[in-house]
Amino acid sequence: MSDFWEGKNVFITGINGFIGGNLAKTLLNRGANVTGLVRNRNRNTLIFHEGLADKLVLIEGELVERELLEGIIAEQQIDVVFHFAAQVEVGVGIKNPYLTFETNIRGTYCLMEAIRTSGQKVKSIVVASTDKSYGSYPKDRMPYKEDYPLLPKYPYDISKACGDMIAQSYASDIFNLPVVVTRFCNIYGPGQLNFSAIIPDGIRSALGYTKFNPRGDGTHIRDFIYVEDVAELYMLIGELLANEPDRLAGEIFNAGTNTAHSVRQLLETIFLKIGKPDDLKEIIALMKNRKPTGEIDVQFMDFDKVNRFTGWKPQHSLDQGLNKTIDWFQKYLREQYGL
Repeated sequence: MSDFWEGKNVFITGINGFIGGNLAKTLLNRGANVTGLVRNRNRNTLIFHEGLADKLVLIEGELVERELLEGIIAEQQIDVVFHFAAQVEVGVGIKNPYLTFETNIRGTYCLMEAIRTSGQKVKSIVVASTDKSYGSYPKDRMPYKEDYPLLPKYPYDISKACGDMIAQSYASDIFNLPVVVTRFCNIYGPGQLNFSAIIPDGIRSALGYTKFNPRGDGTHIRDFIYVEDVAELYMLIGELLANEPDRLAGEIFNAGTNTAHSVRQLLETIFLKIGKPDDLKEIIALMKNRKPTGEIDVQFMDFDKVNRFTGWKPQHSLDQGLNKTIDWFQKYLREQYGL
């Protein structure tokens, strides 16, 4: 295992989120000094639930506060930046496109400009995007490839595609920042406390704490990748980019498991694992004729390119990842509900 992260000063936007919190946990275990931007000190998050917050430097502020970001990068002598902060809800994007564009577009160029003007030599900048930047392609064009033209339609998708292009402009020979854009499939695992996401919502319902309300007919095709695998990949990309900026700067990396599943198949797996076949039958009946707004029908990824560059491949199958995720939520929900 590389000792690259020992003593490195790392800045994570969105550290109080699911992916940012899991990455912070892994970085702390590798000896990094981690600073995170938080909008507020919401304690119902992974970094507080697992007692990580006291080991981090947490700075409250907004992603669009460029001068604050510049000060953080300079004063904390940041070596590596991971940009996760975003408005991530497709539905919120439709209801409130202004908020989505402000956070995901303006937030990205404020961060890039803060890095550029900070005077600090940041060695690696990894920008987390999404498979939704590609927009809708027919099933026979799946999995998405990094060279596909971006065809976003809905506000969230457009905001992320714009952020990608802004980040890449800072990696150009005009500004020469060491930036990589990542587009991963649906990430799941311990600490995903946004219950609008299908897996934590399904687990919570199957465990009997809530009633599952389907948002679609279950035919949508998606790929699901376990968060521990994602954290390892982010660290591999961050390290490689710092060591070989001329080779990696401006690159785009997709990542998935090379295996797609329908939403219905996913829910069947969750409910049957937890032993709730009757609840599952009821949900499947409710799914009929429900078509969500703003959702792309088919999306999945492969990891061919990122494997060529880093040697990475996912270590968890969906079955293994769900087992670990269900175990975590069983303990977490018992604590939350006092049972």
